[in-house]
Amino acid sequence: MILLRTILFYAVLIIQIRLMGKRQLSQMEPTEFVVTILIANLASIPLEEPQHSIWSGLLPMAIILIAERFLSWISLKDIRIRRLLCGKPVILIENGHLLRSNLKRTRITLDELSGKLREQGILEIETVQYAILETNGSLTAFPYPAFQPAIAKDAGIEASRQELPYTVISDGQILSENLSLLGRDLHWLQSVLSANRCAPADVLLLTVTHRGKTHLIRRDTPHCDSINR
Repeated sequence: MILLRTILFYAVLIIQIRLMGKRQLSQMEPTEFVVTILIANLASIPLEEPQHSIWSGLLPMAIILIAERFLSWISLKDIRIRRLLCGKPVILIENGHLLRSNLKRTRITLDELSGKLREQGILEIETVQYAILETNGSLTAFPYPAFQPAIAKDAGIEASRQELPYTVISDGQILSENLSLLGRDLHWLQSVLSANRCAPADVLLLTVTHRGKTHLIRRDTPHCDSINR
């Protein structure tokens, strides 16, 4: 019975977390973080105390999930509710000036601010024009233009358009749905594999763009072969 309960609640927890979205723990809004903790605690009650019915855990978990989905829907409709539940971004550096009042209000020390800037590859705080503390606790920094990396436009270079590659073979498995999205079929795939003298089982990764640019990585070699078909 304990084994069955554990499997059941594990499956329910996975489903509920998937329904809440794909945010990482560090990217959760305050309401999502609270819901995650509550759901985990509610699931532990029937597991730790077998005398309790499984509904003593499943029913509160369902109510919490419904409430979270309802609050998410309301926050999408009303900016006032969204600010109440999630807060709003706070500017910590504006035009190169540290806003000490905002640092104090958000309880962020200068050491923490410097650490968050280093995570973005910024070593000198004086090079930052704007720094904004987002509602999920992450920091967004914008250096002065003179300290930003040069892009192709600045150098007068016309960059080619990027294309999204689709994974066609992953660890030896053919992803037929991605072949269909590319307008390709198994006959075309077989021609690519024949040109590279390999079978699907020999392929670690095969990606293809709509223009036919193909990257193939074999299981037995670390390098990547690129061909256009």
